[in-house]
Amino acid sequence: MEQNWQIKKLNEVSKIIMGQSPPSDTYNENAKGMPFFQGKAEFTDLYPVVKKYCSKPTKIAEPLDILLSVRAPVGTTNIANQQCCIGRGLAAIRFENYKYGFYFLRSIQHELDSKGTGTTFKAISGETIRETLIPFPNPETQQAIVSKIEELFSELDKGIEDLKTAQQQLKTYRQSVLKWAFEGKLTKNWRLKKVDIQSSSDITNKILLEKEAFYLKQLNEWKKELVQFDKNNIKKPSKPKSLTIPDKPSDLHNEKKWEIPSNWLWTQLGTICFVTKLAGFEYTDYVKYDDNGNLPVLKAENVGNNGFKYTDFSKVKSESVEMLKRSKLHGGELLIVFVGAGTGNIGTVPTGEYFLGPNIGMARPYIDANSKYIEYFYQSTIGKSLMMTAVKAVAQPSLSMATIRQAPIPLPQLEEQHQIVQEIESRLSVADKMEESIAQSLQQAEALRQSILKKAFSGELV
Repeated sequence: MEQNWQIKKLNEVSKIIMGQSPPSDTYNENAKGMPFFQGKAEFTDLYPVVKKYCSKPTKIAEPLDILLSVRAPVGTTNIANQQCCIGRGLAAIRFENYKYGFYFLRSIQHELDSKGTGTTFKAISGETIRETLIPFPNPETQQAIVSKIEELFSELDKGIEDLKTAQQQLKTYRQSVLKWAFEGKLTKNWRLKKVDIQSSSDITNKILLEKEAFYLKQLNEWKKELVQFDKNNIKKPSKPKSLTIPDKPSDLHNEKKWEIPSNWLWTQLGTICFVTKLAGFEYTDYVKYDDNGNLPVLKAENVGNNGFKYTDFSKVKSESVEMLKRSKLHGGELLIVFVGAGTGNIGTVPTGEYFLGPNIGMARPYIDANSKYIEYFYQSTIGKSLMMTAVKAVAQPSLSMATIRQAPIPLPQLEEQHQIVQEIESRLSVADKMEESIAQSLQQAEALRQSILKKAFSGELV
């Protein structure tokens, strides 16, 4: 550090106002009184967003005061761009050179967070803030430091903007690839070279035959279980129900369809897949999580925008859920989120033994189909739109098993499904690598930002 710099306590060079929440009956959303900020929830990159007002403010921050989050999370900052009331989750810190103070506090964000104490959530006290040490050169040097930080940040922000633009372009490209795939464009040359290509009526007949075989297999398994029932006097197995016929697509579904190759078939997810979920009473009566269980339980958290996600699974013992056979998963089934923020997300179950948990639907192909083809279709913007056509509500969207079965899907012959998946993955693998590289560059940019701040307040920039 430069010799002419001083080390001061924060309360020696700034005014510190600890927040205090006014009575809750003084809050409103009708712009009555003063903007009211409670903590990190209202913060953006720079200025907080007004979500609530207070008619009887207690502690007040002035424009250009630095708003410091003092409770879970600790250390994040924004700048007050107007007079406002601050709750107990914030402190307002007033510097003569507010930008110098702002950049300094951003440089020690993680240090402040590490000083947080508490069991329910971390917080720092006013005493901790007041005793925090700050390097304090003369006003001219402070301004020189601010100017140098902003010069370097401007260059860094331009690079970050370019990276985020490229990131968005890759997302657009991903959706374009999927759209071309399900319009038949990626396999156009494949079809032209194919000699014995199946017609849409061939595919229809194949679906009927394979569904019949699927049901007969269930029926034969039931008959074998009946023999065991007679021998061992165990619970009598139920005869398998006839395969569910989905409701016909709605007018809105049909309006959203597009022209597909003549040998493809417009069908429905419930026509080619057995769609089900774990019933509420089944979960309550039979599912008991056990750390020593051998079956990982799959839930909504295991499906994201781009498919299956591994997590720290809850587990059950296979013998405890033996009677819930339809909820046993072996890989290749499709998981579909049917309630909440991720509604409509879809992913393929990896090979292995799993159990279908709560709040997630499952689609198991009746027919010989490529599960990744189905997954990619409903991940595409055009496919997801068809799935979400019958969604209920907006704040808490949800799909029923009936509306999932109803969702249309274009279906080529199996061989072309494989070819389409191959074409998609060959293109997206390149895009995924680029996206990974961009994500790493963005992380490096944030590390560089912290490095600039660290150098600034150790006297290495000016």
